[in-house]
Amino acid sequence: MSKYHQILVPVDGSPTSEIALDEAIRLAQLGGARLQLLHVVDPMGYATGFEPAMNYVNDIIPLMRVAGEKLLAHDRQKALDKGVAADCVLIDEAPGRICDHVAEQARRSKADLIVVGSHGRRGVGRVLLGSDAEQIVRHAPVPVLVVRAPKAAHKAAQSRETDSR
Repeated sequence: MSKYHQILVPVDGSPTSEIALDEAIRLAQLGGARLQLLHVVDPMGYATGFEPAMNYVNDIIPLMRVAGEKLLAHDRQKALDKGVAADCVLIDEAPGRICDHVAEQARRSKADLIVVGSHGRRGVGRVLLGSDAEQIVRHAPVPVLVVRAPKAAHKAAQSRETDSR
């Protein structure tokens, strides 16, 4: 087994992100690696086109930033509680695709591995919602471990997506 020193873990608070974080913590425990948790504020993921631009800039983006900081703090504490050192990076000002931010952060942090969760969507769901995990795999400068949610978690996530529409 390769020894990893720095593992980059993009987190977004989803159940699959939590499963990926748990796997990254296990890997770090086995090899004494350090985690770097990354959250990218993606305002376009929440834009509807109906909100006034100033409300979006003044209200929505700051709330997303605060939520991202809380998520990172929670996930960092989870790693620390398991005896794994972790740093946090929040990207909230730079435009671009999530996969590009992840690849750039992997280079900056000299990551040996990226661990990312995947919803495992297929067909129309994948076409409509895209696949951040797939794009990270395609653009990553280091190996990527894609952790899929168990089928029960995947069905629950799909149900929540359907209910929110």
